[in-house]
Amino acid sequence: MKLGVVGLPNVGKSTLFNAITHAGAEMANYPFCTIEPNVGVVTVPDERVDKLAAMYQSKSVVHAIIEFVDIAGLVKGASRGEGLGNKFLSHIREVDAIVHVVRCFEDPNITHVENSIDPIRDIETITLELILADMDTVQKRIDRIKRVALGSTDKVAAAEYDFLTRLFAHLESEKPARLFPVAESEKDFMYNLFLLTAKPVLYAANIKEDEISLPESENQFVCAVKEYAAKENSQVMVLCAKIEEELSQMDEEDKAMFMEEYGLEKSGLDKLIQASYELLGLISYLTAGEKETRAWTITKGTKAPQAAGKIHSDFERGFIRAEVVDWKTLLDCNGYAKAREEGKVRSEGKDYVMQDGDVVIYKFNV
Repeated sequence: MKLGVVGLPNVGKSTLFNAITHAGAEMANYPFCTIEPNVGVVTVPDERVDKLAAMYQSKSVVHAIIEFVDIAGLVKGASRGEGLGNKFLSHIREVDAIVHVVRCFEDPNITHVENSIDPIRDIETITLELILADMDTVQKRIDRIKRVALGSTDKVAAAEYDFLTRLFAHLESEKPARLFPVAESEKDFMYNLFLLTAKPVLYAANIKEDEISLPESENQFVCAVKEYAAKENSQVMVLCAKIEEELSQMDEEDKAMFMEEYGLEKSGLDKLIQASYELLGLISYLTAGEKETRAWTITKGTKAPQAAGKIHSDFERGFIRAEVVDWKTLLDCNGYAKAREEGKVRSEGKDYVMQDGDVVIYKFNV
């Protein structure tokens, strides 16, 4: 999973990204990854992996990972060349979802580019720049197919042209593509455009340290962001980027004491990861043993053969069956031997839909 972090200057985006970077995984564990300075990689906390690895005393333990990409250059006028201009486009097109950091605190010592705190204005500023970039993409596609769509009997081209003109009008009214109603027959048209505003968004409301223990309803800015997000069915999570940066530099003992002091059950980064999984409809299944215990990220609704293909294409191609047991049951049975003895291990076929927390052994033949 790859998430793009966006936000105006002085809203806490860089502070949050620094926290992510400091909390990053050792890249030696993930071969074939070239990580640029603007990419932070973190492991996904998962007690299931840790407990199964401890039971098996696994030689290798591999958690799922998330890449956070710092999308620089997104300022008012970016689509016209302000800031870093359109350099942000190549980075943001590659991500699966957007984490939009919004400033929800007042501090006279930290200036704002607009000289006032207004999270909704800030959201709309960033969104408009992405919409303008998307309008350019849609217009280019319209120009390419217009002659074929209007001058021939090509029904597919005509349908796409109709879709594009309606979509362009929607964008022109300053609404993101994710709010545009798309018929089943039009999904490929939308998918092939790779629009920036079609990506799901998670709003990260950044608050001050002394507000982290207070009810969220007491912060008028957070309330405004939640109200705005609800209208587009987006999620909001509240965090303090400054606290996240401090936590990322602590050892586990100090981190636990610090979080207890602030009354935090989870760090903002952990909550961000959990919210991102929910946003993209992702789950994890597990493989476990003495050699390795590992989490594999898949989309909800994935069937067993396709899930097997995440490990190796041969597993999917030669899929016979999957031996499946819930992770907690496997833990309670202290391994597969007793789980099988008690009839807790199920033999599932090609139509089995994987569940979060399944532990699997695949049987295949190529």
